[in-house]
Amino acid sequence: MALRGSHERGRPLQPMNVEQIVEKALAYDYNPTIPLKYWFRTAGTLLKEAEIYEHEGNDQQTYLLLFRHAQLVLKHLANHPDVTTKEGREALILAEKDVVNGIGKLEILKPRIKKRYERYEQLMKDRDTRKAAVSSRKSSHVPEYDGLNDNQTHQRIPSDPAIAGNSETLAVDDNKELAVRLAHKELKRRAVARKSTLQAGISKEVAQGRRTAGLWGNWEEALAKDDRDTDHDELTRQMQNVHYQAEANKSNGSQNGIPRPFMQDTRPSYSYPTISEKTPTQGLRFEPTSTGTFQRREAGDEIFDSSQPPKPPPKDNVGLRSATPAIPPKRPFSPPAIPLRSETASPVPDDLAPVAKPFVPSAYLENGSPLRTIFLPPTLRQTFLSVAQTNTRANLETCGILCGTLIRNALFISKLVIPDQESTSDTCETVNESDLFDYVDGEDLMVLGWIHTHPTQTCFMSSRDLHTHCGYQVMMPESIAIVCAPSKGDWGVFRLTDPPGMRSVLNCTQTGLFHPHAENNTYTDALRPGHVRELAGLEFGVVDLRPRL
Repeated sequence: MALRGSHERGRPLQPMNVEQIVEKALAYDYNPTIPLKYWFRTAGTLLKEAEIYEHEGNDQQTYLLLFRHAQLVLKHLANHPDVTTKEGREALILAEKDVVNGIGKLEILKPRIKKRYERYEQLMKDRDTRKAAVSSRKSSHVPEYDGLNDNQTHQRIPSDPAIAGNSETLAVDDNKELAVRLAHKELKRRAVARKSTLQAGISKEVAQGRRTAGLWGNWEEALAKDDRDTDHDELTRQMQNVHYQAEANKSNGSQNGIPRPFMQDTRPSYSYPTISEKTPTQGLRFEPTSTGTFQRREAGDEIFDSSQPPKPPPKDNVGLRSATPAIPPKRPFSPPAIPLRSETASPVPDDLAPVAKPFVPSAYLENGSPLRTIFLPPTLRQTFLSVAQTNTRANLETCGILCGTLIRNALFISKLVIPDQESTSDTCETVNESDLFDYVDGEDLMVLGWIHTHPTQTCFMSSRDLHTHCGYQVMMPESIAIVCAPSKGDWGVFRLTDPPGMRSVLNCTQTGLFHPHAENNTYTDALRPGHVRELAGLEFGVVDLRPRL
């Protein structure tokens, strides 16, 4: 599909208000017949994306993802048929803890989004007033540029929170060299961050908990300032900060090694009742509302509306008193810094200026939803065929997982993971999935799709392939399936159409290896044209998790 939504440099698209973002957050399809484990992976992906958008200063998209995560967990996953199992209950408790942290962030983001939207509206009114004054005097002069597009209709509701309100965006096809530089710099920064975490003796579980609580900003921002920050002295300083923060959190009442969010200067003048450390989150319910708030309900309690200060508890009600000290202890280092602004100054007022110029979507789903660009290393396919060569000669399929990361509203494939698998001439099934996802989570990667061979068949998506890929596309709409037919010298990059492909496959109950679907156009090319771009110079690694014979 043709590129839509681009605009001139320095002229921002209308920002979105909270109600518009919430409407977008609720616009997704939920199907309880999909196994609960896939939905929990989807919830984890939402949090991982929210963390990256938050790091880049994109308040609107962060709000959308956190709200969607909360709504998915509290409304749907809490009532999923599989949640009655032991594994389901344990996973739900962890997911509800993530929701509690997310709601705290939502309450911080909400006034910032509101202020930015109201500032934009005021600028539009001021511009209209100036126009009216000029028209009434019937004088002609060159109007002073105010940073807003005169041809823009400000009543138009923006469709993509990831780019709405940004004065500068990046067109994918015009900025491929920049995309390579951004990928290399950001991947290097994250690798250094993981290395310093390991050297500081922080476990992966605690590290993930701190990311969820929003406590990594200060030292990770420092790592991104300059490549020189990766030397030994800088790494030592960063690790010391991690140790200092860990000690401070111990004195401030951390639980299970995961600190409570420290949000100094941004907390409201009132505080919500604190959840007792001995009380599990099972039974705790936040009910999402259409205004972007969550109503909190516990057994026997009245409803607390997060948009209004709660009633003060009775003096003798110890259970509702805050577990944190009235005066926070001094921190050994300053609170997390405000996200860095773009290196290029914006001609519009500061509260309308973008934090980091995002890539605009390069394609759209059939239902009109934007698809972020996936950048694919051109040599990945040949590398995969080399790995699969032994299986191909034996007429056995081989599959790999495409992993990567999110940078400025675009997805970069940076790792080809070969999972443990069982193959036939027509199928390939991953086994020991826990090892696969342990690796993905440990390396801070996102699953962006999969690649597999058809050793003797042509390049197409079989009915089994469609059902397999449906699970990927539920987790992320941009997910792709690469099919290689080495005997025919052919290959392709595909996705399910939406509609009708996703719904058709989700509702299909047939189990045969090859079976027809009611819709003919269940999948489409994602490369020519589509949201996938091959990006020369994009580096990637290969990790083979199959056991050695």
